Amino acid sequence: MTTLIDLTIHDQDALERAVERARERNIIIPTFKQQRDPSLIPDVIKEKLKEINLWDIDPLNLFRITWHNEPTAQGGGFGGANYIEFPPELTGVDAKIVMLVGKWFPTGAHKVGAAFGCLVPRLVTGQFDPTSQKAVWPSTGNYCRGGAYDSKLLGCESIAILPEEMSQERFDWLANVADETISTPGSESNVKEIFDKCWELRQSGQDLVIFNQFDEFGNYLWHYEITGPAMLEVLEQVMEEGDTFRGMVSNTGSGGTIASGDFLKSKFPDSKIVASEALQCPTILNNGFGAHRIEGIGDKHIPWVHNVKNTDLVTAIDDNDPMNLIRLFNEEAGKAFLVEQGMDAAFVDSLELLGISSVANLVSAIKFAKYYEMDGRDVIISMATDSMEMYGSRLEEMTAEKGEFTAMDATAVFARHLQAIHTDNMQELTYLDKKRVHNLKYFTWVEQQGKTYDEIQAQWYDREYWTGISGHIDELDALIDDFNDRVGLLAALLDE
Repeated sequence: MTTLIDLTIHDQDALERAVERARERNIIIPTFKQQRDPSLIPDVIKEKLKEINLWDIDPLNLFRITWHNEPTAQGGGFGGANYIEFPPELTGVDAKIVMLVGKWFPTGAHKVGAAFGCLVPRLVTGQFDPTSQKAVWPSTGNYCRGGAYDSKLLGCESIAILPEEMSQERFDWLANVADETISTPGSESNVKEIFDKCWELRQSGQDLVIFNQFDEFGNYLWHYEITGPAMLEVLEQVMEEGDTFRGMVSNTGSGGTIASGDFLKSKFPDSKIVASEALQCPTILNNGFGAHRIEGIGDKHIPWVHNVKNTDLVTAIDDNDPMNLIRLFNEEAGKAFLVEQGMDAAFVDSLELLGISSVANLVSAIKFAKYYEMDGRDVIISMATDSMEMYGSRLEEMTAEKGEFTAMDATAVFARHLQAIHTDNMQELTYLDKKRVHNLKYFTWVEQQGKTYDEIQAQWYDREYWTGISGHIDELDALIDDFNDRVGLLAALLDE
């Protein structure tokens, strides 16, 4: 089996310093199994969490890196996976479309889980020393916030990297959490500029570790082991007798979240994985380039951790759709219009749970349903990676540019950007199509980022390359347990 996550102990002294830092900072690390199933979390920790708010920079909130948090900002325990189901009156299709909800993570976005998945394997093996090394988090927005959050808990210096044109809310949040924030040129499409900054930092002589979500398989592993099972749990709740699970829809992003589709395919072999991207930058669909406004999905390259061979369909979303729909879903005139169309007011209020990329996922799911002419027995799942909390400034900008959002605007947006969604800019991927997309990795990862020809060939031809990643989970959890034992805090809590 190919080893893609290095779980060998590299430096015993660094590991001992990490243990001491965790002891000083009152850090207990949850296992992946506990994040997947919070019923495994000790009761004493659950009791303490009732006094801690969701976004507090408190080490016990590491146990809230899960889809199962009670949907409340203050205190709260654990329950079922948080999700939202969209009625046909909104989507215009009969297929059931459901989404996991990412708002109820610390930081308000699920990317804190990907950051955990990249950090912890290094921490518990002595590959990262939080007492002396800086943690660098290259990102298009939410991942660097999750990384800065985890770094703050460890008391180690963090460097957040994100494009300068990301929403102001992200920069404001990072100003209070990250030790340094670097804004790179361009919009969220400009990932190469982020990678270039990483090379500059490597060559600066600073003692640092770069946690690159685009090529670290801890990102893939976290979503396969945590997001995938959460989706399965939701499907078991919403599917009725005679229903068919048709597929999982995800913006490509860093390539991590889409790994949940690999998990679901292991349970539903006939289901499909739908990769979504921006029409203004159609990398998979058309080997294209450009800039767009769907913040957080990254493009102009194929992430190293994206299992392209398992992707069945690509949809390209015109960024005008989500940018107009966030106004419909959040402006008072838009919400009133939706209620007038017969939608439940509580459901309409819940649409604030969808950030810009989440709305793009919804549009992609509707296109998927229309393409395959699905009916009410078909079920599609996706995820709302974050909520509108990070995008209020975008609504203000559009109001300044276009004027107040009126009832007439709501009517037009509903008709044009929801009811008129159709099956343009989509492609079913044949074997050769998938290989074409996979081969695009060569130009980013082999030519620019130091991967090898043998590695990129293994991703395509080694049958155990992708299936073997989940095989790391038991060994990694054992290392976490050993780390916690050495810290000693969990044992002390359990003895109280």
